[in-house]
Amino acid sequence: MTGTAPALRPSAPIKPAPRRSLTEVDGTSTTSAGDLGHQFMVFAIGGQEYAIDVMAVREIKGWSPESKLPNLPPHIRGVINLRGTVIPILDLRSRFGFESGEVSSRNVVIVMQVRERTVGVLVDAITEILTIAKDQIKPVPEMGMAGADSGFLTGVHIIEDRLLALLDVELLILGHHAELEDVLPN
Repeated sequence: MTGTAPALRPSAPIKPAPRRSLTEVDGTSTTSAGDLGHQFMVFAIGGQEYAIDVMAVREIKGWSPESKLPNLPPHIRGVINLRGTVIPILDLRSRFGFESGEVSSRNVVIVMQVRERTVGVLVDAITEILTIAKDQIKPVPEMGMAGADSGFLTGVHIIEDRLLALLDVELLILGHHAELEDVLPN
């Protein structure tokens, strides 16, 4: 052995993976060449799956304990310091009316940028990123019940035996602007 490293061969340029529509995943419908669909981040809360526009996601962060502030609504856990920026943490489990569970290192914070606001959203887990064609999104069914709030839903999507609720991030975050006014940085 001479101690020299083997010569490296130039490799072919890396090509990005093609975007796959849900048609390619589950065969539910066809997507025209002009409609590549829209990407959504899918996450779980209380055994249910939800999806948000991936363009609103700034980063994904593992759970770290929040600092409690007085007089917050139950679905706002407190604030965290994210590299010098203080951001509120919304607990979607509580916001959606699920029983509050114990938060652990398995939970995830999705840091979102909504207009000029940066907010962290606590979820149980992130499951996948999906591209969903516009024609595969069904309208939100009329609930017809007192107290039923589907105000932040933009639609639903069915994949085999799974139902994804698509959330409007702006309505979810900014729709409760009055509750967040004292917590959110300008």
